[in-house]
Amino acid sequence: MKKIFFLLIAAAFVLQSCIINSEIVYHKDAASTSVTDIDMKQFIAEMKAMTPDSLKQQKEFGDMDKLPTVWTSIFDIQKKEGKLKTQDPDSIRIMKKIFMKTNKENNEPAGFSLKMERFTKGDYQMLSSYNKKEKLPFDQNIFNDWDGKTLTINTENFNLKNIEESLKSKASKDEAEKVEGMITMFFKSIGTTLKFENKIKSITGKHDWVKQTDNYTVKIDYDLKAMYDKEAKLNHADKKIVIVTE
Repeated sequence: MKKIFFLLIAAAFVLQSCIINSEIVYHKDAASTSVTDIDMKQFIAEMKAMTPDSLKQQKEFGDMDKLPTVWTSIFDIQKKEGKLKTQDPDSIRIMKKIFMKTNKENNEPAGFSLKMERFTKGDYQMLSSYNKKEKLPFDQNIFNDWDGKTLTINTENFNLKNIEESLKSKASKDEAEKVEGMITMFFKSIGTTLKFENKIKSITGKHDWVKQTDNYTVKIDYDLKAMYDKEAKLNHADKKIVIVTE
């Protein structure tokens, strides 16, 4: 897993070359499924063009190329690699519900994806504890409260905390101190789509980055510049947004 994040650290040298899109599906039974896609094809192409003979680059891309191209649980990946270090049943249960795969275009690595399959409130509580050690780049919005009918969005979750922590954990001490300041250089765009199985009945609260796109969908588009500019002023920035479904 850690070798993947070398690519994100190296992205600091290729301005705005990565795109992150997440989708969270809210199920009627109060569970939710989320998928995060990290598109790195532009970064990979530029890195290969800049240093085509780099042995280190070949090693990193070679390791990425060995990752599964179909959804595979983190538990199965670590077990296959002989890196499974925990026997804690709760951690293992969570690991079996987190999946990853590498994505390819024209038989070349293009990025990777993470998925959490039908997580409950209890699962998310366990995930918080598990991720303190693993530092996976999950969308912060997965921790918003969903009861099967009503989603309460805490807009303080409109941040890149998990992504920053993932980058810092795979970087040297000097690099880690620079991550927050360079985050806007890593990515072209970051967005989250919220989908509901039932039709949206009402939305209370407003935020500049939140827009309802149809009867079942809400889109969050992060303004990365405003996110890191303490002087930035938003027209609408309510602390809570409540979405009620039928």
